[in-house]
Amino acid sequence: MGKVEFFNIYPMSFSEFLLANEDENLKLFLDSLDNIENIPDAFFNPLYEKLKMYYVTGGMPEAVYMWTQERDIELVRKTLNNILEAYERDFAKHPNIYEFPKISMIWKSIPSQLSKENKKFIYKVVKEGARAREYEDALQWLVNANLVTKVFRCSVPRIPLSLYDDISAFKIYLVDVGLLTRLSQLSPSTFGEGNRLFTEFKGALTENYILQGLIPQFEVTPRYWAENNYEVDFIIQSENNIIPIEVKAETNIKSKSLQKFKEKFSEDIKLRVRFSFENLKLDNDLLNIPLFMVDYTEKIINIALNKITNKETYNG
Repeated sequence: MGKVEFFNIYPMSFSEFLLANEDENLKLFLDSLDNIENIPDAFFNPLYEKLKMYYVTGGMPEAVYMWTQERDIELVRKTLNNILEAYERDFAKHPNIYEFPKISMIWKSIPSQLSKENKKFIYKVVKEGARAREYEDALQWLVNANLVTKVFRCSVPRIPLSLYDDISAFKIYLVDVGLLTRLSQLSPSTFGEGNRLFTEFKGALTENYILQGLIPQFEVTPRYWAENNYEVDFIIQSENNIIPIEVKAETNIKSKSLQKFKEKFSEDIKLRVRFSFENLKLDNDLLNIPLFMVDYTEKIINIALNKITNKETYNG
């Protein structure tokens, strides 16, 4: 037999969106960054404006193409509607006809699941009285189809992350932020209201966008951590490092959870990461990455870890 290779295909990333949108200068600037320093306003501000549009189109090629050709948000929304309707038709092709309505209900419940303060997936949000054993096969079908990502709660942040999954607690995100925006039926007026698009239903769009950007860069699917009233949005495994990530879609960037995580696991954690509207910077062990730089997370993390290691060696 011939050699068979398998490839994971993801939605277009934000940096790929920039290329499609003929903003090569912005992408080339991001590609050129090889140090952690403030990004000039001449690049910083346009990148945030482009990111707002990416929240609308997402990375589905048809939607991105429609935007680049027509510059019409309504046509983009119609394109995304067509994609969502095509998915619904695919749900109906499930070999077990009784699973179709369950798959559809789970799919449509995701915006409600993510709008909660605690974004842990709850089967009763899908349907009153619903139980895990009745719906878990339908949910797994969506996971296997790569339409959603299941992010497990990590009980202890150690390598390998998969050994410390709490399989009873997880969050569900859509494969693409544009599909989530459309499935949520956000009004077009939201797109022009400052940073409102980033903060809608408790920052769920931004969390979904960040996860979408992280997945292609790291072999291990991100997890999250929660304890009492503290929650860290994502935990990633980067080679031999466990790195907590907080996503801040609002101007208040203080994070009690990230600080609590540091206090509890200080011996195991070299670096903490925060995605926010702030500029690129490293304050001791806290790395702030602008939201529009998620595609460069692995690269920036490695630069930060090298800086921290060199500083420790020098001080030692």
